[in-house]
Amino acid sequence: MIEKNQLLDQTIALLRDCLPADSSFIGLHEPLFEGREWEYVRDCLDTGWVSTAGQYVGKFESALQEYTGARRAIAVVNGTAALHVCLLLAGVEAGEEVLMPSLTFVATANAVRYCGAVPHFVEIENISLGVDAAKLSNYLETIAELKDDGLFNRLTGRRIRALVPMHVFGHPADLDALADVADRYKLVLIEDAAESLGSFYKGKHTGTTGKLSALSFNGNKIITTGGGGAILTDDDALADRAKHLTTTAKLPHRWAFVHDEAGYNYRMPNLNAALGCAQLERLSSYVERKRRLAKHYEERFRDHPHMSFIAEPSYAQSNYWLNAIILSQEAAVYRDDLLEATNDAGIMTRPIWTPMHLLPPYQDCPAMDLGVTEDYYGRVINIPSSVKLGETHEE
Repeated sequence: MIEKNQLLDQTIALLRDCLPADSSFIGLHEPLFEGREWEYVRDCLDTGWVSTAGQYVGKFESALQEYTGARRAIAVVNGTAALHVCLLLAGVEAGEEVLMPSLTFVATANAVRYCGAVPHFVEIENISLGVDAAKLSNYLETIAELKDDGLFNRLTGRRIRALVPMHVFGHPADLDALADVADRYKLVLIEDAAESLGSFYKGKHTGTTGKLSALSFNGNKIITTGGGGAILTDDDALADRAKHLTTTAKLPHRWAFVHDEAGYNYRMPNLNAALGCAQLERLSSYVERKRRLAKHYEERFRDHPHMSFIAEPSYAQSNYWLNAIILSQEAAVYRDDLLEATNDAGIMTRPIWTPMHLLPPYQDCPAMDLGVTEDYYGRVINIPSSVKLGETHEE
């Protein structure tokens, strides 16, 4: 039988051993600015180029292309906007269904709703916490019908247009297996890579397997533009259309305002892109430091009888954007006690997101059996993951 207070004290002691001893409060994930951020942002202010026009937006897109290996990158105002446009470019229409994990941040489901489409929640596997390709394939054999014009849900009659796996905490999902499912069932594969900049699947950067993908540069991501996101694709036609849609569908002209369809004011401002350019210059260093921190966590929690560290899959190199521990079934009853005790001790922790199928806006959406998702929801705790914390363990 677990003694609660002993478990709480042990957990706090293990975390403190991995974290700076001189900090009264340690946040979950804080941005780090140690490069040329001031220089680039000041240049925007000095020249007056602070909005969507300006040299840094193009520079940021080019740097993203070089780092990820994607043919094209289109910078936008946030990751949700990026995913929304990815879905539109994939042809998702009102009344259609989009397969996605229930274990994700709410933006994934919200972006589907922005299209008037219906999230269809699928199960995760316990290696990457990403979509379980084998279970999904078996599920689709049971509930879906493949026709000449696509895949249809026998139970609802709706077309199932796309599959949107998410790389949880930066750990790459099994993209080969998921791409195979997408190909066999005529689904468009769109990667929600919001958390995985700097992560690689079998040597290939995440976000470059699907037809389209979305990145996020929110303040808590591995690099930040304040807000911000990006669309990645190898398809020039889709990239050109993405740029057109995200700049209010305005046709180029020296002075006239001509818009040929209903577009979106989603283009990233130059000021944010300038910050991103400086952050990208430090990305490799940030990934190294985060991996050192993760390694130390993994070593310290390795022999604990009631909790373990969630490590990268064997096929991947993760950016370890957000570190996490998982409690044993027996210890899960103390999850909220652990959250309270660690936060009271000045160590910020949080539970994993509430699964989408348990949220009021999405409770009526179609879903397969989600037992693994619900189990992990009750047992996973995120722990401090800031880049600067990796400096404590520099060799």
